[in-house]
Amino acid sequence: MIAALRGGSGKTVLSIGLIAALKGLGHSIAPFKKGPDYIDAGWLALAADRPCYNLDTFLCHPNDVIHSFCDHIRPDDLAVIEGNRGLFDGIDLIGETSTAELAKLIGAPVILCLDCTKSTRTVAATVMGCLHFDADVAIRGVVLNRVAGPRHERILRTSIEHHCGVPVIGAIGKLKKKDFPERHMGLVPTHEHQWAQKAVGAAAKVIKGSVDLDAVLKIAREKIIQTKTASQIKPTVISTGTDNQQSTKGIKSTDRGSDSSPVRIGIVKDSAFQFYYPDNLEALTAAGAELIYISPLSAGLLPPLDALYLGGGFPETHVEVLSKNAGFRNAIKALAERGFPIYAECGGLMYLGKAIVIAGVSYPMAGVLPIVYGFSKRPQGHGYTVLKVERENPYFPVGAVIKGHEFHYSRVSDWHGRSEDLVFSMVRGTGFSDQRDGVRYKNVLALYTHIHALGTPDWAFAMVHNARQWQKKTRRVSI
Repeated sequence: MIAALRGGSGKTVLSIGLIAALKGLGHSIAPFKKGPDYIDAGWLALAADRPCYNLDTFLCHPNDVIHSFCDHIRPDDLAVIEGNRGLFDGIDLIGETSTAELAKLIGAPVILCLDCTKSTRTVAATVMGCLHFDADVAIRGVVLNRVAGPRHERILRTSIEHHCGVPVIGAIGKLKKKDFPERHMGLVPTHEHQWAQKAVGAAAKVIKGSVDLDAVLKIAREKIIQTKTASQIKPTVISTGTDNQQSTKGIKSTDRGSDSSPVRIGIVKDSAFQFYYPDNLEALTAAGAELIYISPLSAGLLPPLDALYLGGGFPETHVEVLSKNAGFRNAIKALAERGFPIYAECGGLMYLGKAIVIAGVSYPMAGVLPIVYGFSKRPQGHGYTVLKVERENPYFPVGAVIKGHEFHYSRVSDWHGRSEDLVFSMVRGTGFSDQRDGVRYKNVLALYTHIHALGTPDWAFAMVHNARQWQKKTRRVSI
């Protein structure tokens, strides 16, 4: 587990470089990202050349987290998990959902990445505090980051090793910002970074020259005794005043029907829409879907489909191209009017709206929903969400409680819908408007919240069920 004291300490670049460096030495690396995140996970996947899976005990039951971790590790793998925020940062006083709790859950030794800017012996005191704050967290090494020079490194190294008894296994200067530009509180998505592979190579070169990889491998091979088993950890419950906080009862696998032929679900995936958990796509396939990848940045007409999944991303960075592709926009609107199943998250929600306004210029979108979006300099929604399903919709049963997360700078500047069109009430989080989320129109459901299929398993079956209903009705009619 690669952890830090706070966000922005350099653990993502360390994780990327470490994965790439170890892979370059012939090791098979299984990348993981703790918590809800798409951008960092995309970089980790690029470095490992295989999918990166998210481990999150808020979105998913701890048992499911353990199973996911074990299911995605091959016998000869070395797993590298990037933590998030500070090591002990969680949602409550006891640190639930923190990186530390995940490390204990899966028995992972921890390497601390420390931003040492303008500090020396105090860093040792900080490490000592981490060691004593929770002795069950196995902190086994320290990597010094943003070190000013040899003298700075020497003081840091001797102070930490003398006072804390933890080995310093690396010391890193500053990477050039051009290799890893940042936007929206994180790294730029790999799809938008022309030199992504070059940046990964630059990080690997720095890590190979600055970190003792033999020491890393020695730490990785250490057997950590887990203090808790999955069965001893209770899922996080957010009180809603009802008796079904964890209920997601809906359409099960047995509801697929006698027709075993796969349904075709379109996945809108490109540099504008790229935020999809691998688990979500795999869940759709397991439920009986054939995934068809399409892009409104380049595609003309839609191929024959039975449903559409519009994920998140940054449509605002491609707004001109999206707006100019009127054929694609109009095809989606025409299908939606006929009852075509569409599920959209965040960026997908924005694309289904009437327009996106940037710097005073209005760019037409699909026009399925009567919404105009603007943008703010600060996040309008950021963090975990808990939604209670209060109104009928094609994907979630009334009364269910859904856990997810949101992160968006966009805001609703004009909406001509009705309050009854909003399916969810927000138990936690911001949502769409007035503490509600989930705009429903016919068989369209679009929301700011992102869900994780392991935590909301019935969603995939609902998607396939709706797709199959459309398939039976139209036999793959396209526009």
